[in-house]
Amino acid sequence: MGIKSLDDLLSEGVTGRGVLVRSDLNVPLDDGSITDPGRIIASVPTLKALSDAGAKVVVTAHLGRPKGEPDPKFSLAPVAAALGERLGRHVQLAGDVVGSDALARAEGLTDGDILLLENIRFDGRETSKDDAERLSLARALVELVGEDGAFVSDGFGVVHRKQASVYDVATLLPHYAGTLVAAEVKVLEQLTSSTEKPYAVVLGGSKVSDKIAVIENLATKADSLVIGGGMCFTFLAAQGLSVGSSLLEESMVDTCRKLLDTYGDVLHLPVDIVVAEKFAADSPAETVAADKIPDGKMGLDVGPESVKRFTALLSNAKTIFWNGPMGVFEFPAFAAGTKGVAEAIVAATGKGAFSVVGGGDSAAAVRQLGLPEDGFSHISTGGGASLEYLEGKELPGIQILSD
Repeated sequence: MGIKSLDDLLSEGVTGRGVLVRSDLNVPLDDGSITDPGRIIASVPTLKALSDAGAKVVVTAHLGRPKGEPDPKFSLAPVAAALGERLGRHVQLAGDVVGSDALARAEGLTDGDILLLENIRFDGRETSKDDAERLSLARALVELVGEDGAFVSDGFGVVHRKQASVYDVATLLPHYAGTLVAAEVKVLEQLTSSTEKPYAVVLGGSKVSDKIAVIENLATKADSLVIGGGMCFTFLAAQGLSVGSSLLEESMVDTCRKLLDTYGDVLHLPVDIVVAEKFAADSPAETVAADKIPDGKMGLDVGPESVKRFTALLSNAKTIFWNGPMGVFEFPAFAAGTKGVAEAIVAATGKGAFSVVGGGDSAAAVRQLGLPEDGFSHISTGGGASLEYLEGKELPGIQILSD
């Protein structure tokens, strides 16, 4: 793919030029406090390089899912402050997306300044299915950086979306992949084309329906595919087992049965489960065999015997892709499965395996459980985008960069 990089743009010269950057700053908030700054940290290298080179940087990003209009609880104000701290310089926040405040601030930028526009999804045109509407927002964004501006795509978490700040602006300005997007694409190409065997995939999370296409695609490539998290109960039900009050997607049971019939030698399910009466941190936990889940109890983690078996599968892997926690890692009583599998991946990486952590929940688990981030070869910032790439889909935000 002939995608121009940030280095290409820097070598062309950016001093005094307006550069529009699409970052992924969609961080989790709790009462206005950022609980996991991973995406902010990942966005710093590109922004710092442009600022240091003297560009007038205008950043677009979204937070949460506002309904196409301003909503104070989705304001990027806490993000601007955190980003400024990480960059060691003031980051202005415009009071609007492409309105009078954004325009006035953009016109006032001096070399090296960074302006963050308010949540791009406060403007309904960003996610519109109407090409003309998206293009009109893209033109307004271009106006902020001027005709001789450039566009840098650095929000990998959104490249699977055909949105104004991701796709349409790239049709109007010279376009480049930021360091984050370039690194993600390189890693995903390695996971899909030049994969060293044995190749192990670990999938967790709550819903089978979210991962079905990736299971179908990777089951043909992987030597072992481990399934944990809430989605394992739909597979256990497909084997005819009772799953008590555990999370269950009834509509997916037949699909899971077919997958087990077709890829039974590759798919690996938990053999024991940590159950509780209710979804609560203080609900007393007990470990039971996977075929002995009591009625009225719900599975909230994979058990120690499952961790042992999964660890054995991972120990000799040369390539590992992990997406989705094994249990409710946010509750200490149900975090051992996720931690145990993560530790097995770190150990395999230490022996030379190439390991990729994909998805926000898995990345958050790594940080929350105190695992070394450098214990993995790569921690991806784009959950949905990574999965769609691994499903074999074309990502609009990447495809447009290669035009």
